[in-house]
Amino acid sequence: MDNIIKTIFGRLSIESLPIHEPIVVGTFLGVAVGGIAVLALITKFKLWGYLWKEWFTTVDHKRIGIMYMILGIVMLLRGFADALMMRGQQAIAFGDNQGFLNSHHYDQVFTAHGVIMIFFVAMPIITGLMNYVVPLQIGARDVSFPYLNNLSFWMTAGGVVLVMASLFIGEFARTGWLAFPPLSELDFSPDVGVDYYIWALQVAGVGTTLSGINLIATIIKMRAPGMTMMKLPVFCWTSLCANVLIVASFPVLTATLVLLSLDRYVGTNFFTNNLGGNPMMYVNLIWIWGHPEVYILILPLFGVFSEVTSTFSGKRLFGYTSMVYATIVITILSYLVWLHHFFTMGSGASVNSFFGITTMVISIPTGAKIFNWLFTMYKGRIRFELPMMWTIAFMLTFTIGGMTGVLLAVPPADFVLHNSLFLIAHFHNVIIGGVLFGAFAAINYWWPKAFGFKLNQFWGKVSFWLWVVGFWVAFTPLYVMGLMGVTRRLHHFDDPSLQIWFVIAAFGALMIAGGIGAFLVQIGVSIWKKEELRDVTGDPWNGRTLEWATSSPPPDYNFAFTPVIHELDAWYDMKDKKAQAPTEGYRAIHMPKNTGTGVIIAGLSTAFGFGMIWYMWWLAAIALIGVVVVAIWHTFNYDRDFYIPVEEVVATESERRRLLGQGA
Repeated sequence: MDNIIKTIFGRLSIESLPIHEPIVVGTFLGVAVGGIAVLALITKFKLWGYLWKEWFTTVDHKRIGIMYMILGIVMLLRGFADALMMRGQQAIAFGDNQGFLNSHHYDQVFTAHGVIMIFFVAMPIITGLMNYVVPLQIGARDVSFPYLNNLSFWMTAGGVVLVMASLFIGEFARTGWLAFPPLSELDFSPDVGVDYYIWALQVAGVGTTLSGINLIATIIKMRAPGMTMMKLPVFCWTSLCANVLIVASFPVLTATLVLLSLDRYVGTNFFTNNLGGNPMMYVNLIWIWGHPEVYILILPLFGVFSEVTSTFSGKRLFGYTSMVYATIVITILSYLVWLHHFFTMGSGASVNSFFGITTMVISIPTGAKIFNWLFTMYKGRIRFELPMMWTIAFMLTFTIGGMTGVLLAVPPADFVLHNSLFLIAHFHNVIIGGVLFGAFAAINYWWPKAFGFKLNQFWGKVSFWLWVVGFWVAFTPLYVMGLMGVTRRLHHFDDPSLQIWFVIAAFGALMIAGGIGAFLVQIGVSIWKKEELRDVTGDPWNGRTLEWATSSPPPDYNFAFTPVIHELDAWYDMKDKKAQAPTEGYRAIHMPKNTGTGVIIAGLSTAFGFGMIWYMWWLAAIALIGVVVVAIWHTFNYDRDFYIPVEEVVATESERRRLLGQGA
């Protein structure tokens, strides 16, 4: 009987449920109650059919982009809850007070925080922005491979499911967000935590890689007639470079995790301390992926800041060509700086000098971007609306983060500061100040394009000030303590003089929590009131924005006619020439049909990962066979395309003009 149970359930047993952890049990009950309430509401209003037909199975890049953004925002709540627990623990755990998290649980919390924030908050938000905006900016009706786009999203969601499952079934890794061996090897982490880490990232990584391929093909092959590469909007350039980095670096992460999996499942010794293994090879490989990952996150937001700065300064972007070349240089150099993450490994003065110099050099094109934005603002008619406020906050915050990065690029200084809270403050300085501030700028900037109404300004400004002030209150103490030599990843301290700094940092984290809450209120109030769009003169908005003057929100097929490009700033060119909507010549538009196979393949992949985590080999085998069968079935499913007869849709002249963004 025991053998049968073990065959069916593998390592899964009643002891796998963390019922001895009151925080986890309370969280589970809260999530369960909230989930049941949401499901009940969906059922009550009979939304299941609508959600399945119009959202879950959609191949429309706009809806997929919105789902990516929603996924990132939801996971922001989970990831930030971990941050609050860490700050609360460190604020009270001094002397005899052990705090409310034991060391075993605390190690899981800080690992989950890093993994979730990078892989399941920042990446979905960035991918969602690129999905929504890029096809509109290049004049395409959709991405190159719409079905693949749907699969990419659901694979990312599958990774989220595995990470969230680790909270309630088993446990998560206790290794830090990069799972360095030998700690992540089976001898030191025999539980399922590292396996959850591996398979969550493998499943989500497939989605990210496919999305990168898709967006590269879209930008290279689907630009509107006349749009040469040097007429691309800057956001498209930064998105292109970010996706080149994705395609170049994520296979390295996949291969690295495969080798770690072989160590844990088969007994190889790639990264062990004995039998010929070398843990430092893992560190090299993971950072060859990990440092380009930082630029994968920040480059698209550089494009956002370029769009916002130009729009709200009332000027064309200063130095378009230099901005493009700076982006390309950053993309190349991002692959030549990975070793600055482990100057202390003992490589020697020559190696450390090379990587220290390249790290300093990469700050030059980044600085050029800052000056281009400043020169764009110079003598411009600046309007301090929310996107511009977030942009200015980014410039101040990111610049200081960059300066501390240059300090860490000096190997002797890095030897002192490497494993201290100074490094944590620097990393959050650039990621929060760059990625999250950029995400909020983009959401406030493009929300009217996506939904046809503006976000509430009052609650947006409340969120802005709580975020910006809260950030500095939360992380300035970490800079101070890092310079004092306080190391990271500790859940208890003996020196009582440090407590005041941690209390201040915890107060800053609470302010940031208020900023997140105000952001959610901003969205809720905006949906409730649906503030009318108005242009800069105060007149009602005519449905046009810079994305090819498509209506807000755009129709399912984006453009009834593909625009033809003559100038870099094509919308201004069209406006100057008073371009009129064609009144004849409409013909059927080829559009892909919605499909549920993306959801099914991602669900089977998630089941495969769960089976591998718990040694439920039968589940893993069935799920893997299912993935292959469904993929083959979809390949031979030819009846998946349909045509929209546009001449029937645009029955009136006013409708024709609206679809082409020229108002009614």
